Amino acid sequence: MTTEFETACFGIITYVGTARSCFINAVQCAKKGDFQGAEEQIRQGDEAYTQGHHIHADLLTLDANGKLEESGLILMHAEDQLMSAETFRVLAVEFIEVYKKMML
Repeated sequence: MTTEFETACFGIITYVGTARSCFINAVQCAKKGDFQGAEEQIRQGDEAYTQGHHIHADLLTLDANGKLEESGLILMHAEDQLMSAETFRVLAVEFIEVYKKMML
């Protein structure tokens, strides 16, 4: 496994982990009635997620062009974290809407 590949995988994990944390924080903000804070956390989460997604897209491009000879558990973990963050975002947005309806 090359250093570049490992770095890319850990980059995905880091960025989407940050995104997931932001999405969870967004729900906590909404729970307190801080809807501006919730929106800001979603925005920050989206930015972090996008960074991780771009790294993943680069790896997919390399693979599609036959230039990625590596894969394995670290990439599967990175992709799992990517999907997990995406799911958290969907749920966070839904929870924020529920809290808005309850409080406004």
